[in-house]
Order: sequence, then structure tokens, then C-alpha cells
Amino acid sequence: MRALRILLIIVVILGGLFAIADRLAVNFAENEVAERLRTSEDLAETPDVSINGFPFLTQLLGGELDDVEIGIDSYEAATGDGGKKIRIDDLRARMKGVGFSGDFSSATASSADGSAAISYDELLKAAKSEPTQAAPGVTAKVVGLSDGGNGKIKVALEVTMLGTPMPEPVHVLSSVRVKGDEVEVAADGLPTVAGVKLPESRVRAVTDFRQRIDGLPGGITIDKVEAAEDGVRITVKGSDIRLAG
Repeated sequence: MRALRILLIIVVILGGLFAIADRLAVNFAENEVAERLRTSEDLAETPDVSINGFPFLTQLLGGELDDVEIGIDSYEAATGDGGKKIRIDDLRARMKGVGFSGDFSSATASSADGSAAISYDELLKAAKSEPTQAAPGVTAKVVGLSDGGNGKIKVALEVTMLGTPMPEPVHVLSSVRVKGDEVEVAADGLPTVAGVKLPESRVRAVTDFRQRIDGLPGGITIDKVEAAEDGVRITVKGSDIRLAG
């Protein structure tokens, strides 16, 4: 019995040492992946990286991580418009099947999904900032975006008639959707100004706009978009996602 107790104590100690070594190893790997990702994506800050699953050391020996979570608070994505950028906030992605080299200089995930946000102020930059003719003697421009409820965006238009600005903005409820690599905002219905319905094509030249977003980390792409209280929430997905190298 005494020998059995000693054996059990040894097993518990070894198990504890293995768990400690495993956690030390995973912390080192998370820091390495985070630093490689910061460098490869030219990020201003080091991202959050969490390697899930236990034990880590067996995954390390196998050369593939089951589940890796990436968090980037702020990311400047390309728009394809003369080097202009758009800020993506709170980007969170979960990577599956992450194969890597021994020194973590390269890492690629077989699949990924996640979410992010674009503030209304940031999305507003895609709308026309200069007054545009909506009808003879009438100009309009988008001056604000906000939550319209029920998944809609409320678009505020500043309208000027015969050189005189209207005292209050004209509001339009719009739908937001993903079309290719663009976020597209389109009015559900056309506004009336002073009881007059304006020509559709001219009004939509003001109310409707789109924002291209590409160059997201590792090649992930936008899948869906939905209007929310403080901006639009987007879901992202991808395959063969490059985390480093």
C-alpha cells in the first residue's frame, strides 16, 4: 500500500509538471504567433492570440493547432481607392486546423470565421460629401448615419432648395448588404421634399453608396453585414488563411 501511495504521488507530481510545462509552452507560442501576425499585417498593436485545447504539446508535436482565436482591436483595411483606408474595429476570428512551421515563421489555417464592426462615422466617409443635384434647384448630401432599427440604417440628408437649406435633415431608411467585397447601402424608399417626390435616379445618386473592403488579415473576406446600434456588424470567413509567413 505504501508503494502504491508513493506511485500515485509521483504520477500526480509528474502530471502537474507536465501541465505547467504545457502552459508555459502555449504562452510562448501565443506570443510568437501574435508577434508574427503583427509584423506580417503591419499592425500598430500586437493582437490577442489564444491557442485553445489541451494538451498543447501534443498539438505542437503534430505540427497543427486545433483551434486558435485572434483578436485585433483596430485594423486599417484597404478600400481600393487611391490608398484610402477604412477602420475595422473589434475584429475577432477563430481559426481551425492551423498548420505551422517549427519556428512559427509561417502558419496557415484551413478555415476561419469571425466578426468585426464598422462605426457609422467611418462608413459615412464612403458617402458623397459634396452637395449633389437631386432636382432642378435642389441639392442634397448625406450628413449622418445612425441605427434605424429592425436592421436598417437611418440616412440623414441635408437638403438645399433654391440656395436655402431646409431647417431639418430629411431621413431615409436604408438596407445594408454585402455584394462581393463591398458593403452596399441602398434606400428602401425615396424621400419627399416639401411634398414633392424627387427623381429616383438623382436621389439614389446621393442616398445609395458602397464601400469596398479588401486586404483583411490573412485574406479573410466579408460574409454578411447587419446594422446595429453603433455601426454595422460584419461576419467574416475564409479558408487557407495565412497568419504568418
